[in-house]
Amino acid sequence: MKTIKILLVLGVLGTSMVACKKSFLDETAVDFLSTSNAFKTEADFKASIVNLYGRVRSHYYTVNDYMPFWYMYRTDAYLDVASSAPNLPGQLAPTAGETTFAWAPHYKIVAEANTILHRLPTSTLTDQQKKLYEARGRFFRAFGYRALAYLYGNVPLILDEIETPKTDFVQSTREQVYAQIIQDLEFAAANLPGINEVNDGEVSNLVAYHLLAEVCNAAKQYQKALDAANAVISNPNMGLMTARFGSRKNGIPANGIYPSITGDVYWDLFQPQNQNRKSSGNREALWVIQFETDVPGGGNSSTKSVFDGDAFYALERVHAPLMRDIKVNGVAVFQWPVSDYTGGRGVGFMAPDPWFADSVWKNSGADMRNANHNFVREFIGTNPASPLYGQVFSTKNLPAGATGFNGAVLKPGVAERALYPYQSKATTPFAHPAGLYNNPNATNVVDKFFLKPGAGGTYLDQYMFRLAETYLLRAEAYLGLNQPGLAADDINAVRGRAHADLVNAADVNIDYILDERLRELGVEEKRMLTLMRLGKWVDRVKKCNPFYAAQVQDYYNLWPIPASEIERNSGNKLIQNQGYPQ
Repeated sequence: MKTIKILLVLGVLGTSMVACKKSFLDETAVDFLSTSNAFKTEADFKASIVNLYGRVRSHYYTVNDYMPFWYMYRTDAYLDVASSAPNLPGQLAPTAGETTFAWAPHYKIVAEANTILHRLPTSTLTDQQKKLYEARGRFFRAFGYRALAYLYGNVPLILDEIETPKTDFVQSTREQVYAQIIQDLEFAAANLPGINEVNDGEVSNLVAYHLLAEVCNAAKQYQKALDAANAVISNPNMGLMTARFGSRKNGIPANGIYPSITGDVYWDLFQPQNQNRKSSGNREALWVIQFETDVPGGGNSSTKSVFDGDAFYALERVHAPLMRDIKVNGVAVFQWPVSDYTGGRGVGFMAPDPWFADSVWKNSGADMRNANHNFVREFIGTNPASPLYGQVFSTKNLPAGATGFNGAVLKPGVAERALYPYQSKATTPFAHPAGLYNNPNATNVVDKFFLKPGAGGTYLDQYMFRLAETYLLRAEAYLGLNQPGLAADDINAVRGRAHADLVNAADVNIDYILDERLRELGVEEKRMLTLMRLGKWVDRVKKCNPFYAAQVQDYYNLWPIPASEIERNSGNKLIQNQGYPQ
C-alpha cells in the first residue's frame, strides 16, 4: 500500500513537471469576463446598477423574515409581542445580530457604487452616459452611507474602489460622512433624469432631492434641507393624492358575511397595482421598490417558503396578529389563514405599542388613517361553529371568555400575540396572488379566500419614499429655522388630506412631527433610521414604549461598531462608540 502511494505521488509530480515543461495545460482565453475587462459598455454599468437595486430590496425587504424588521422593533412604535420580556443589553451588544446586520450590506452597496465610479473614466460610454452613471453611482453611495452614519456615527469613509485586501481603515466623523453624502446627493440631484423620464422603480432627481432634504436635516443644515424639499414639492409632476384612484377606487362590495369596504384615498395608496405612477397615476410616489410574484428576480413567490430567504416581503407574517388562536369559551372565532381583514397568514410578532396604537390618535378627529379599514381593530368572526360567526369581534370590547395564544386571557387594549390592532397596509385583503388560494372556486366566501401554507407575504410594491414624507421633512427644516407656522402648514397639508384636525403652530415641535410620521408612514417607515438620525431614540423609547423603557441606556442613540469589524481591522483600531465594551 505504501509503495502504491509513493508511486502515485511520484506519478503526479512527474505529470506536473512534464505538463509545466510542455505547457500542456496552458490556456489561451478566447472570451471571458474579469475585473480587467468588465465595466466597458453601458450594458456592464446598467447591470451593476440593477444589482444595486436588488441589494437595496433584499436588505430592506426580502433577505429573510426578521432582519428587515430590526428597523422597527425596539423603537417608539413597536414591540416584540412574541417575547415575554425585552433584552436590550443583549440585542444592542457589539456582537448582536440586531446591530451588526446593517454594516456589511451597506458597505457592499458603497463598494459597488465605488467600483462604478472608478471604472467610468476608462469605459466606452459617452460623456453624457458617464455623467448619468456617475449620478446613479453617487446616489447609491450616499444611500449606503446614510444608514451607516445614522446608526453607527463615526465610520470609515471609503471613496475609492478597493482592489486588494485592506485592514487599516480609519474612521471619519459623522459630520464628515454627512458632508460627503450631501456632496454626492447634490451631484445626483443635478444629473439624474426627471421623475417623469424614469421607469417605475428607478431613482430620479426628485428621489435624490428628497434624500438630500433628510440628510441635511440630520446635519442641521436646515436651509439646504428646505431648498431640497422645495425642489420636490414644487415639481409639477408631484402632488398628494386627494381624489380616489386606482384598482379599488370604488371600494370592495359586500360578500357573504363580509360587509362592504368603502375605503378612502389613503387606503387607495396601499391597494394592489396602485403604487407606481405610470400604471396608476399615483403622483405621490417617489421611489417605489418593485415586486413581482412568481417572476424570476421579481422578489415575491407564491411557492417558496419564507424560510427559503428572499421569498417575499414578510410584513404580513410579522405584523398581522395570529388570529388562529382566538377562542371564546374554548371555540375558535376565526378560520385561519384567510385573505381578509384578519391579516392573512399573520403570526403575531411585531405589535404596535400603546403609543402607536392609541396615544398618537387622540384629538385626531375623523382621521381616515385611523379608520378600521386602515388601522384594523374590529374583525368579522369566520368560524361557523362560533356564536360570533359573522359578528364583529373588537379589540376594545372583548366578549367574556376570550383567550389567545396558549390560552392566555385577552385584555382590552393589551397587545397579545393573537390579538392587537394592526395596519392593513401590511397585507392584501381579498387580493393575495391567485396561486395562494386553497380553493378559489368554493361557494362559501371564507373557504374561497382560505390561504395555502406558503402565504405570509405582503404582495405589493413598497414605498421607499413618497411625497407625504417630503412635506414632513420640510416641516422639520422649517422648525429648525424657527418658523413653526410654516412647519404647521406642511404638517396640515398631510393631515388635511387625511381629514384630521389641523395642528396649531404653537403645538409643533419635533415630537409632534415624529408622531405625525407614525400616523402617516406607519409600517412603511424604517423607524430606527428616523430616530437615530435625530438623536431621539433614547428619549422616545423611554416616553412611548414601556416594553423597553426600563432597559434603555443613554448611549443607545448610536449602535455599537460591530466587534467583528474591529477585530478584522487589525492594521488600525476602530474606536467603539461610547458606552459599549471597547
